[in-house]
Parts: sequence; structure tokens; C-alpha cells
Amino acid sequence: MVTTIEEGNQVEHESGYNRQRELKLLDDSKAGVKGLVDAGLSKIPRIFIHDNLNTSSSATNNNVSIPVIDLGSLHEQGSSRHETIEKVKDACEKWGFFQVANHDIPQRVLDEMLDGVRRFHEQDAEVKREFYSRDMSKTVYYNTNFDLYTTPGVNWRDTLACVLAPRPIDPHLLPSICKYL
Repeated sequence: MVTTIEEGNQVEHESGYNRQRELKLLDDSKAGVKGLVDAGLSKIPRIFIHDNLNTSSSATNNNVSIPVIDLGSLHEQGSSRHETIEKVKDACEKWGFFQVANHDIPQRVLDEMLDGVRRFHEQDAEVKREFYSRDMSKTVYYNTNFDLYTTPGVNWRDTLACVLAPRPIDPHLLPSICKYL
């Protein structure tokens, strides 16, 4: 075991470290990062330690604001649906995400959605394994890091994905604990 200081952090490098093996072990467990914590993890696995952090000035620019798409303007006289679509397109192309304002989704629906996702992740690992998949063509799937095998830095996250477009989801495909009652 060799210990070095990188980016101000003490990092241990194991001789014979096999990144692909560690990635596969995490993936094959089908328990995600929550499973690591539930198993009593006492040390962050090497795959989650990022050696080369991006510290460019663009990463610390405080004059950046997330695009906001105001859907309330769609109900105003003279509002152009085309303008809103162009704003969404521009935000997706330049940022990859955006915030939606005035969407008229009731707060209780948003809260229930977050509660359902939380309930899913808090379930026993055996129940979640049923949904674990790397197949992004599925309508509903759960995994850790969709880009697990291709990214240089693995993120500390698990995801429950539900694809809602271009067709509505069949409610029977959702995990029972996430269904709106």
C-alpha cells in the first residue's frame, strides 16, 4: 500500500488495484452505493476517489445562472409556444438541464414523488435488485451510475429512472412502493 497526497487529500494506492474488478463487484451486487452503506462500509472504495478534479475557472464562476423556463407564459395572450420550445432547446443544448417555473404541478404531487423515490431507495436490497439494470431502453430501471464503466470518475449515486416519453408509462411497471395511492 502506497500513500500519497493529491489535491490536499491523503490517498491510498493499492498495489495491484484492479478498477474494472471493483466496478464489476459494485455492479454485480445490484445494491448500489446505498448497499455499500447498508453493508457497513468503513472506507470509501477507490472507484469513488477522483484523482483529477477539474479546478478550471469556469467551474468556480459565480456569475452563472441556471436557465429557467417559465411555463406560465404559455397562458398569456400573444405568447408563443414556439418561443418556449426554443428556450427549452437552447437550455438543453448549452446546459443539459433547466429549471421549470409555473408548471402548475401541485406541491403535494411533487412531495409524493420525492417520498416515493425515497421509499424505493430505503427498501431492502433484494426488492430493489428486481429493477436493477444497465439496459437504458427499459421504461423503468434502477442502477448506480448509468456511465459506470465509461466515466473516469464514479459518482456516489443511485438512480431510479422512469421514462415517461414519448408514451405514458404503464403504472404496473412502477415499483409498488412508488405508486401514487
